[in-house]
Amino acid sequence: MVIVHLSTLLGKKKWSVQHLANLTGIRYNTVLDLYHEVAVGIKFEHVNLICKALECTSSNLIEYIPDKK
Repeated sequence: MVIVHLSTLLGKKKWSVQHLANLTGIRYNTVLDLYHEVAVGIKFEHVNLICKALECTSSNLIEYIPDKK
């Protein structure tokens, strides 16, 4: 399972999805899907832009947890 911690990171900065979309140039709906963890994929370019804006690393943004068998 892959977990996206975007909602937590935005909450710590008290930023809205719209604010991050405006800063990064990523479509609002794309950021919203990541925020709600319903995105089926993410572009490396978007990871770069989000991490740059939030001053975090990719491992702060995305976490892999092995599925239970």
